[in-house]
Amino acid sequence: TKNTGHLKTGGYTGFFNALRGQPGGWANLIQTRSDGTVLRALAPGHGIEAGALPGTVMDDYVNRVWQKYSSSTLTVTPFTDQPNTKYFGRVSGDVMNFTNSAGAVVTSFQKPDSDSIFGCYKRLDAPNDLVRGPISRTLCAGFNRSTLLTNPNQPDTSSASFYQDTVTNQYARKIHAQMADGKAYAFAFDDVGNYESLVHDGNPQQAYVTLDPFN
Repeated sequence: TKNTGHLKTGGYTGFFNALRGQPGGWANLIQTRSDGTVLRALAPGHGIEAGALPGTVMDDYVNRVWQKYSSSTLTVTPFTDQPNTKYFGRVSGDVMNFTNSAGAVVTSFQKPDSDSIFGCYKRLDAPNDLVRGPISRTLCAGFNRSTLLTNPNQPDTSSASFYQDTVTNQYARKIHAQMADGKAYAFAFDDVGNYESLVHDGNPQQAYVTLDPFN
């Protein structure tokens, strides 16, 4: 039997307590009833849309990434089964250009805002192709997990390096911390490196959904 997506004991309360204690506007993602009962925590992108989370919450990290790769190269190897397929990113102004091994520019990204990062869309749009989409999902994971400054070779698939910067997706960080197996779909491309809560079976016989208690 395969299973995933279970909270740790006390994980529901643990998540909200951790989010409530996180400075920088993250606590405002929590919505309650008039009597204080917790209803939900908005995902960061919805939080920005609702005015609960500052739209500049990731700007400092983005600025540091842009500065780093204006004088060095970000190497993206998007396919685990194609280790020789690599793309090389360098920043020029507000644009990060990616070239292939022949030196030709294959795609470019405008400097992303926080909403683009949390939703992995807009300036980090990921079409279902074999170039821009795979590069974009890698960038998206790197921004949300804040691994782009510590590792110029992406994707970084070592969970020990995730969410270590003070500017990071604190919502995703705190969700993963409360999962029994550490896996969750906390942002759009959390499947980079297989950190999503996914059960796959090519020949399933039965399937079950279990609801963990809200404690």
